[in-house]
Amino acid sequence: MNDKLIPKVLVTKIGFDGHDRGSRVVAAGLRDAGMEVIYTPPWQEIPTVVKLAMEEDVDVIGISSLATDHLIVPKLMEALREAGLGDVGVVVGGIVPDDEERSLLDAGVARVFHPGSAMADIAAFIRVLAAEVRARRVAA
Repeated sequence: MNDKLIPKVLVTKIGFDGHDRGSRVVAAGLRDAGMEVIYTPPWQEIPTVVKLAMEEDVDVIGISSLATDHLIVPKLMEALREAGLGDVGVVVGGIVPDDEERSLLDAGVARVFHPGSAMADIAAFIRVLAAEVRARRVAA
């Protein structure tokens, strides 16, 4: 496989949620699916995530949320745009109530994966999203 086709994904947790089992499982699953994965421990601050996304030139950021930390994802989306990283794809996984999912999508999140999502579905979506991100970058 051409290394230009290998999605580069940052898997992280923002805010104060320390429950990282799900993010570790997803990071390992994406790695096993042939992606380059940068994994951070929990409790990351938004500026740190933005800086790491820029330094690592990621295609996609995966945010894990179990304890309402998805509510600060719109702030992350704004920070990414302000840093010139508005083309980076963002997905959220974990416990996101149905009535709060729309605000994430409206903020620019590409998709929300709920508990029980199949790893194959997550990986397939991230591959497509990463390809779209790279196509936008080439076109810009």
